[in-house]
Amino acid sequence: MQNSDALALSTALLAAAGELTRRIHEGVVARGFDGVRPAHGFAFVRISAGDATVTDVATHLGVTKQAASQLVDELERKGYVERRPHPGDARARLVVLTESGRACTRAADAAAADAVRPWVERLGEREAADLVGKLLAIAPDGPVRPLW
Repeated sequence: MQNSDALALSTALLAAAGELTRRIHEGVVARGFDGVRPAHGFAFVRISAGDATVTDVATHLGVTKQAASQLVDELERKGYVERRPHPGDARARLVVLTESGRACTRAADAAAADAVRPWVERLGEREAADLVGKLLAIAPDGPVRPLW
């Protein structure tokens, strides 16, 4: 692959990822969740998986524990998460989604479906499915996180 082709591929993937993030965020806001930012969605991914501590959120987001604690504090003030005692560690607290947090994640799922629908219409079902397979073949296995 020539450098110009590699640059074109990189640019296209970054543009698509940025557009997808923007459209999901706008869809979440349009569904009544105007107090959230895209970074919150990345945190919701880890928190919704269960058994999340602030340290787990920090690791998932690739930030310091202090930064993750501030983000969790913000989500708690907004009513999206709550802290509960950790059943296996008296010093730790679990971060769990509230009903409002779960509703926000459902809104994000619906917004994501809306965001990719034009891509599927443009490519067709078969090519879109092929694209998913190809992207999964090259995507890293780690957490999906924002670039700070």
